[in-house]
Amino acid sequence: MTAAADRLFVNGAIHTLGAPDETHEAIAVRDGAIVRTGRTREVEFLNGVDTDVVDLGGRVLLPGFVDAHTHLTTVGRYLVHGDLSTADSPDEAVDLLINRAAKMEAASPDSDDPVLGYGYDESTWEEERYLTRDDLDRVSTERPVVAFREDMHVAAVNGAALDRFADALDAAPDETVPTDEGGEPTGVLLESAIDPIYAAIEPGPAETKEIVEAALADCAAKGITGFHDMVRNSHAPRAYRELEAAGDLTARVRLNYWSDHLDALREVGLGTNDGSEMVEAGAIKSYTDGSFGGRTARLSEPYADAPDETGQWVVDPGELAATVDSATEAGYQVTAHAIGDEAVDAVLDAYEEDSHSDPGEARHRIEHVELADDEAIDRLADAGVVASVQPNFLKWAGEGGLYEDRLGPERTAATNRYRDMLDAGVRLAFGSDGMPMDPLLGVHHAVNAPTEAQRLTVTEALRAYTRGAAYAGFDEDRLGTVAVGKRADLVALDDSPWEEQEAIRDVGVAMTVVDGEVVYDGR
Repeated sequence: MTAAADRLFVNGAIHTLGAPDETHEAIAVRDGAIVRTGRTREVEFLNGVDTDVVDLGGRVLLPGFVDAHTHLTTVGRYLVHGDLSTADSPDEAVDLLINRAAKMEAASPDSDDPVLGYGYDESTWEEERYLTRDDLDRVSTERPVVAFREDMHVAAVNGAALDRFADALDAAPDETVPTDEGGEPTGVLLESAIDPIYAAIEPGPAETKEIVEAALADCAAKGITGFHDMVRNSHAPRAYRELEAAGDLTARVRLNYWSDHLDALREVGLGTNDGSEMVEAGAIKSYTDGSFGGRTARLSEPYADAPDETGQWVVDPGELAATVDSATEAGYQVTAHAIGDEAVDAVLDAYEEDSHSDPGEARHRIEHVELADDEAIDRLADAGVVASVQPNFLKWAGEGGLYEDRLGPERTAATNRYRDMLDAGVRLAFGSDGMPMDPLLGVHHAVNAPTEAQRLTVTEALRAYTRGAAYAGFDEDRLGTVAVGKRADLVALDDSPWEEQEAIRDVGVAMTVVDGEVVYDGR
């Protein structure tokens, strides 16, 4: 006799997102796994005394979204500290920080804890400039104030912060601490100059757990059932494992550790794919260049708005190659941040020249791949390297956007070439970089991209955020599609993205399910 299901999802439009994308009316779940798919009347055969029956009411049900690149503690800090992503001018960003400072002062008047704000994007402002020391001195001249640009490659600090971190900033490369005509720091910090501040504001275990829990709740409301977190010197891995042990972890976590953790990981014997069903180790992550927003992405041709600049090496190609060699010799998957075309080529060189691994078998990744020429796309496909990309970045690809300012119209049209990549056979995995962490927003931008070379169909974009991201984490056998035997990680949508192609970003999440358990119900 067939055992009853724990939960049935019936009367829905269930897309498997397999190849081909089949549709069903209902599925049955037992012990966290999908055990049957089909018509409602066929699946209702597994309805027992204790079975929970969820009537989808015609809603679309998909495999749960897997965000292949995020920084969850940063996402949580948006929610806990100052969220500057809504600011539409420097003055509004300052006002938000003033409000945050007032709350901190009321709660702890004797504290000198810094006032922190996250997520401003000057490319959307009429006065298109970074925040500066002069701006942030309006917030406070006593407490340090730090405002992070959305990409986290640029920060602004006030005079109190410059004083507190003076020794570290004196030791930073000159190009990372811009100065004014009088030789004084402007308060804008780039790349490695921000590292001392990151270290100083890194929360302890208790605050990290609070931040993680806030971000996980937001993930559940966005239909995210798993994510690949980029971690460095963070208590987040501990928080995830504590939440898992307590039965409170509401998404699967793959931890891509910074390259300076490699020796520690080897010493404790924690390798790629080691861990539990809910928390596992992933790749060793390195860097090459910076960002377009900070004009630090490494280009083969100068910036359109800075003809003498071609970007910076955050990690130069020689150091990157050495990191790849060390990591692959120890058996790790590797991933590297690369945005500019010269940086993408440097990562491909390192992977292709490495003697310890086959890039495709190891599923090495490149994060972002924002500017890649035809040859690089072919090399990605031939080597089997995963392009771990962020479709929400296409918000900068429109006329008059950040890309056009930095790169000019011709190179703007050559950014984020998802259509060309997919047609060439490149493995695409979608993520958000936490900017913001919202899969439907990313799918919207990929489907409605400005140029044909960037544009995907709804099904293709959804697959990149489900099975593509699962593949990047060696999880395609248990996640990424709706199929018998796979884990019941699911998301129900209020409307069909196929029917609302021009407004996918506005489609609501009705329910999120992880391992067969409902972690969010917004019906």
